[in-house]
Amino acid sequence: MTTTKRDLVVRISDETGLIQHDVYEVIQKTLDYITESLTRGESVEFRNFGVFEVQDRKARIGRNPNRPNQVVTIPPRKVVKFKPGKIMKQEITGL
Repeated sequence: MTTTKRDLVVRISDETGLIQHDVYEVIQKTLDYITESLTRGESVEFRNFGVFEVQDRKARIGRNPNRPNQVVTIPPRKVVKFKPGKIMKQEITGL
């Protein structure tokens, strides 16, 4: 099952009594600011939750699975990585 932004808005609104529109605005602004920081190459850390950071992927050679003899050069690119925090790891693993 997947949790969507809408699911979060409804749940937070129900639990806090805030208007859904206001909850949506706060969630959207938060996501916008996270994206903005990552675009500038900054990492975003939420204590006990985790860290989002941008990493560079080097260029590499790939192969087309439909044509294994065909070599494809995959260009370098930036990717967003997420490293879960200690509390999240414990919650997920049950340790």
